[in-house]
Amino acid sequence: MTKSLLPADLAALAERVVTANREAGRTLALAESCTGGLVAAALTEIAGSSAVLDRGFVTYSNESKHELLGVSNEIIETFGAVSIACAWSMAQGALKHSRADAAVAISGVAGPDGGTPQKPVGTVVFARAVRGSDEIIVEERFLDGGSRDEIRRQAALVALELLLP
Repeated sequence: MTKSLLPADLAALAERVVTANREAGRTLALAESCTGGLVAAALTEIAGSSAVLDRGFVTYSNESKHELLGVSNEIIETFGAVSIACAWSMAQGALKHSRADAAVAISGVAGPDGGTPQKPVGTVVFARAVRGSDEIIVEERFLDGGSRDEIRRQAALVALELLLP
């Protein structure tokens, strides 16, 4: 692997994701909120990623989740942006608005502010959707990294794992 702007573990996992998906003939889309494009950045660090990454949506605001991915305002108002319902809708929207075979969505509270007793800093929700499949993978995790950058790094690692075929 060549020198990367990203932490070694993130770059190494991104390389595995690109290689495995290229071999499987599978393309990917991303819907990122708290990671702000970090997963897409990790994938595009890898030569040949253009054969795998169709597109990424950085939908940081609730409005962008609605406008770009079609997440209903009712989901956001009822469950919040950091919820299984929102992440699942984001992943479905990424598939709908791309040509990708699989999509992963990430939404969370990276901190240091913004946490609540119900959703403390470090709460991150992930969803994976596969075109033409009834597979439902949604997961809420509490990432205890202490710092904003560590929570975002850990969230990107989880998302990359979900992108493996």
